[in-house]
Amino acid sequence: MIILIGATGRSGRALARAMLAEGERFVPVVRDAAKWAALGLPGTPRIAEVSDPAALRLALQGAETIISTAHARYTPDILAAAPPGARFVLMGSTRRFSRWADAHGDGVRAGEAALLASGRAGVMLHPTMVYGAQGEDNVQRLAALLRRLPFAPLPGGGRALVQPIHQSDVTRAILAAARHPWTGPATMVIAGPEAMPYRDFLAAVARAAGLGARPVLPLPLGLLNILVSLMRRIPGLPSIGADEIRRLTEDKAFDIAPMRDILRVLPIPLKGGLALTFADAHQTA
Repeated sequence: MIILIGATGRSGRALARAMLAEGERFVPVVRDAAKWAALGLPGTPRIAEVSDPAALRLALQGAETIISTAHARYTPDILAAAPPGARFVLMGSTRRFSRWADAHGDGVRAGEAALLASGRAGVMLHPTMVYGAQGEDNVQRLAALLRRLPFAPLPGGGRALVQPIHQSDVTRAILAAARHPWTGPATMVIAGPEAMPYRDFLAAVARAAGLGARPVLPLPLGLLNILVSLMRRIPGLPSIGADEIRRLTEDKAFDIAPMRDILRVLPIPLKGGLALTFADAHQTA
């Protein structure tokens, strides 16, 4: 039996639909039955908070494979509640490699450490920036900002590298990982096919969104933070956190050979992924 924790979240919804399309049977575990019902998908969910040991243990009864799209900080809770012999596919984040400490990255590192120390069979997948999911706020929020700004203020001129991955590739990687015969704990980065400077990523988003080119305005990090704080006062302008600005100063480029060789997942190029993203946005608008 496959158990899917977090089936109503962004990645969870995409995964649930993909599994149903492939005829893969699973049991969703969610916090709110109404949210599952609102998706219009078949199946009766089990209700549990991942932070509630008794409820989670009951929800995971009979599980042979446990897929969790919940935050990696809950990994110790999931491991403790899982039946002996269950295998795991857990979601982490490449935030765990950031030199900037924050609660998100610390939680991912703690979750990864718990899986590796457990000796249990399975993998924690660390995706880079995910775009293309229904309701995602990476590419769509960036496009919304570009529609309002005549230029793109970026630290260091946007030279830091990014390697975004489309949601469909995240879904394929999770499914492949669930079918892989893991014999112990492992971790793996999943990312797009190639890294590029953030300024090039921004230009690709502008083109895909049908916007004109936005000149890049290089700004020091401190000055950019002041500008961002002023932008928060503009009604209708998407907000950006100081931690997000800070991460634009570090490279996020990764080797995806394990993703290709072990999971057999070849990620789609950014141009194709953005075309899908904005086509989906127009259909749901």
